[in-house]
Amino acid sequence: MKKVALITDSTCDLPKEWIKQYDIKVIPLQIIYKEAEYQDGIDLTTQEIYDNLDKEVPKTSLPSIGKTLDFIDDLKAQEYTDILAIHISGNLSGTVKMLESLREKITNKGLNLYIIDSKSVSMGVGFLVLKAKSLLDEDLALSEIVEKLESFKKEIKVFFVVKTLDFLRKGGRIGLVEGAIGDILNIKPIIGVNEEGVYHTEAKVRGWNRALNKLFETAKDVIGNKKAKIGILHGVTIEEANNLVEKSKNELKTVSGEDIMIGYIGAGICVHSGPEVVGIVVCPEE
Repeated sequence: MKKVALITDSTCDLPKEWIKQYDIKVIPLQIIYKEAEYQDGIDLTTQEIYDNLDKEVPKTSLPSIGKTLDFIDDLKAQEYTDILAIHISGNLSGTVKMLESLREKITNKGLNLYIIDSKSVSMGVGFLVLKAKSLLDEDLALSEIVEKLESFKKEIKVFFVVKTLDFLRKGGRIGLVEGAIGDILNIKPIIGVNEEGVYHTEAKVRGWNRALNKLFETAKDVIGNKKAKIGILHGVTIEEANNLVEKSKNELKTVSGEDIMIGYIGAGICVHSGPEVVGIVVCPEE
């Protein structure tokens, strides 16, 4: 009998209670400090990383091959027959490529592997995982589910704004974001993730408050008159995120209050964005 494991990585920023409720398997990325390495979300919480960013900005790395194979062995022991893996953009992390390199070994263990490069980050990955869960519950063929997800992922949009581009520059993740003069002129780019899964500039405004307004308007324009779910994500910027939640409830007529999620931007992203970051992820309802 077919038994499918739905797996993702720790950048998905799904609440822990949802991960448990929907039986989602999470491979942790590695958080690397000068003196030690940790597994994201297991050995180190997001809050701990935020608390220490002023002392040291860690590096992130894809899951180790050894731990990934142990993870796969555990799935095999639980009698899973198939793996549906949905991960952070392959242009921002080597996780997808690493899993592809292990395909033969995984197949030799008697497991069928289906990999989807979300071309997204954070809750953009998370919403795609939740969509996968709903399709799995319909008991569709995995090949059909993959086809639907490859199409659906193009509809999920991620936007965020950071107070400084320093962290993106230092982490080498600045992508197509135009930021050379941003800090000097107090210009804040609204950063999006394009269809190739690369950061790019959606718009540019001057000043933090204007940037937050533009962030909201950008998401609002994408939603239009369509029904949608949204994720509002924050670092230490909880007040700004709460304000966006209230604004969403008041102005987004096609988004119900129960379809607005708020939460921390996780470790895999915050080490590149810095602590002062706010994001909005838009996921249309079909």
